[in-house]
Parts: sequence; C-alpha cells; structure tokens
Amino acid sequence: MTYTAALPGSGKIRYPVFFGIAAMLEILLLPALTDNYIYLLHDPADGATAAVDPAEPEPVEAALQARGWRLNYIFNTHHHGDHVGANLSLKRSSGCRIVGAAVDRTRIPGLDLAVEDGTTFTLGREQVQVIATPGHTSGHIAFYCPDSSALFCGDTLFSLGCGRLFEGSAEQLWQSLQRFKTLPPETRIYCAHEYTEANARFAVEVDFDNPALRRRQTEVIALRQAGQPTLPSTMAQELATNPFLREQDPAIQRHLGLTGRPAPAVFAELRGLKDRFR
Repeated sequence: MTYTAALPGSGKIRYPVFFGIAAMLEILLLPALTDNYIYLLHDPADGATAAVDPAEPEPVEAALQARGWRLNYIFNTHHHGDHVGANLSLKRSSGCRIVGAAVDRTRIPGLDLAVEDGTTFTLGREQVQVIATPGHTSGHIAFYCPDSSALFCGDTLFSLGCGRLFEGSAEQLWQSLQRFKTLPPETRIYCAHEYTEANARFAVEVDFDNPALRRRQTEVIALRQAGQPTLPSTMAQELATNPFLREQDPAIQRHLGLTGRPAPAVFAELRGLKDRFR
C-alpha cells in the first residue's frame, strides 16, 4: 500500500534551497549506550522534532532541553531493544507519537502510526519516505528524507558494512541494499552504530587494492582517535568503499574465488566471512 499523509501537526511541504539542495532538517547525532547513535531531526521553521531509534532517554531529553525543542515523534527502524529502549519513557514525558513498521506492531513499544513500504508523510516541511529493508530483521524499515538528502537506515547499512542476519536471508538483505544504491550519490547515510573502524579492518581484507578504501580507513582511524564520529557517510562514499555494495566488483570476486558468480551469492559469501572475521 502506498499513500501520502501528513503527521498530525505537520505543515505543508516547501522547498527552500540551501547550498544547492532543499535542506530542511537540522540533524543532531547523539551517542548512546556503547556504540549506538540516536538522531534528532528538527525543522527549524516549523518546530517539528523526531528522534530516530532512541536507545535510552537521557541523551534525547538533554538535547531537547538544551535547545528548547519539544519531541513530537519517534521513528523506529526496527524492534531491537537498543533501538526502542526509550520509546515508552519519552512518550510519557513528551506525549510524542511513535512511528514504525506495521508488521512489527506487536514488537515496537507504544507504536501509534504503523507504516509500510512506500508510505510517505511529512515531518514539518520535510517529506519522509519509508523503505522496507528486511534482512537484519523481517520488519526492518528505513526513513529517507529526499529534501534534506538524508537516509536513516538503522542496522541495514553501516559505513563500510551492513547488518547481521537475525531474521532474514542474505538474499533479502542484498535486495534491500540494492534499493539504497539507487539513491542520489550525495545522500548522507545516518546508520545506527559506530562500527566503521571495525568494518574497515574487514573491508581491506577483501578489497585491498581499493585506494578509496585505504583513504577512508585512514580518515576513520584519525576521526576515532580524535573522539569524533565517522558519520554521516554518503552514498557515493559507500559505493566506492563498502564491499557489501561492491559485490559485483571483479577484484572482490577474484579475491573470493567467485568470479562470474551471481551478485547475491557473492554478497552471501561476504556476509558469512564478516560473521567469522576477528
């Protein structure tokens, strides 16, 4: 089912241009737990604010208080506890409404607005598109904001990596990532964990002749040594460096001994190797 709706309290979509793109949202990255990121999305003109995958309430509440914002919505990409852990606490304190996958209506605490693949809605002036991305879990979804060139992909895609298979198949996750590959190259990738440095160690094992990957690894190490996040990445950067988006690259296939094999089979081998990598 595909439909267009405005979340309660949202305004009409407008398209002011900022540095060549229709940049709507102010996006804050909030570290949580050990390696999670929560994202706060705020429309400065409309005032609408959403938290993406709040693992714990304290970072969200502190950021809201510091900026004088009011939380209107929670967007959940999937049901795992480190993505929905603060749902009910934040809902009690703010009265926010919770948006998540319809198929996970019994697994997402406090779900108010059930969405499906192709659902579009607005957060303030910003259009938000729902993309179904099964693989990591059966009900995983991503939230894509084309006007702000931002993708909130949960645990489906990581910088230089991808999610583990808990409920879905390698074929499903591969198909999900193919959908991301069609997004504009300038799309900023906001994934839910700081895994980039560890992912880079695996990536160079299977794609060691890739100079763009070597440069990215050096950059990532410097950022982490400085205590800085490696996110957001961009789709262009991931297409050039992430082996899970480069399963059709001849050099990777040769290294794996899978030259000419179907792309889903190469992807499945990569995912299996990553699971066993130390």
